[in-house]
Amino acid sequence: MPGSPEKPGPQAAPDIPDKMLAAQVVEFHKPYKVQEVPVPKDLAPNDLLIKVAVASLCHTDFMVRDDIMGTKLPCTGSHEGSGTVVATGSDVEGFEVGDRVMSGIIYHPCRACADCLGPETYTQYCAHSGGYLGVTTNGFFAEYARVDSTQAAKMPDRVSFETAAPLACAGCTVWRAVILPELVKGQWLAIVGSGGGLGHLGVQFAKALGLNVIGIDARDEGLELTKKNGADVVVDARLGKEKVVEEVKKVTNGEGAAATVNVSDNSKAAAISCAVTAMHGTMVQVAQPPEVSVPFQEFIFRDVRIRGSLICSPEEGRRMLDIVAEHGISVHTNPFDGLKEIEKLVELAEGGKMKGKGIIIMDPEQIKKEKESGLDMV
Repeated sequence: MPGSPEKPGPQAAPDIPDKMLAAQVVEFHKPYKVQEVPVPKDLAPNDLLIKVAVASLCHTDFMVRDDIMGTKLPCTGSHEGSGTVVATGSDVEGFEVGDRVMSGIIYHPCRACADCLGPETYTQYCAHSGGYLGVTTNGFFAEYARVDSTQAAKMPDRVSFETAAPLACAGCTVWRAVILPELVKGQWLAIVGSGGGLGHLGVQFAKALGLNVIGIDARDEGLELTKKNGADVVVDARLGKEKVVEEVKKVTNGEGAAATVNVSDNSKAAAISCAVTAMHGTMVQVAQPPEVSVPFQEFIFRDVRIRGSLICSPEEGRRMLDIVAEHGISVHTNPFDGLKEIEKLVELAEGGKMKGKGIIIMDPEQIKKEKESGLDMV
């Protein structure tokens, strides 16, 4: 069209190798295999190639390993990553080589279904996408990763690679769960599983939005992290359902929390989440146990509304990063040095003793450069 600006066209750094190391699931129910694979240089028009700085481990990675997600093997793990753009597709807008980015799980949404067409808050539900990084296509446990620019976000200067990678899924997921009930400042939000990888972020997000937070967890490590991250009230779920409800009602004028977010896959967690929620309130179910079991009285006699919630939309994710930068929200991470230590990370996560999120430092040089920048980073 006459007068229309020209697209910038593809860009690429000059030193991209042909081969890289990646940690892949090559056989179900077996450990990752670290092996040499091709660098994915064949970029679609809206793709970015990033040099991965940090890759994060998520519960879904275990579901992939255990053949729950229908993954075709081999598949490079991790759908939570951060890094630096080293090449762009021909139609990419808003990104250049050298940009620091966070990218998550969705690859090539169809852009034609009802969800893709909006509202924006539902665009992540596209059922016709080209795949899911780390699940149906290769992810971030690799030196380089191919991602969809429409699903990526530039990282604010204050946000570090180590913070951004876990936010790509865990952060996006619990951020949407916190904002979904549309609470206002001063209302009470309960979080069940508040000391886990998602939960400790949810506590901080809720406080940043001016909410009062009740953190409920069943592990000493989780209770400690809940308190550290600013929950107004901390309740030990091991006290039992009746006592937990009693403790919540003590601080909510006998009503219960206006809304509750459940990020625990314990078989009793959904029922407890509903029980601590006020009548006509909302319980947001994020955890993915085989079955979600709730007594009928909760949603019939007490009209507790149960909402499921997935990852957030791209725009919600960018807003989340702004909140992280503005409020100095931190991710409690357990860093491991390179793919050679990936099974140590898996062992820690499966042992039930991990506080926060486990990450792999894929490129120490990017981390070093970041720390030498002089910026006050979170």
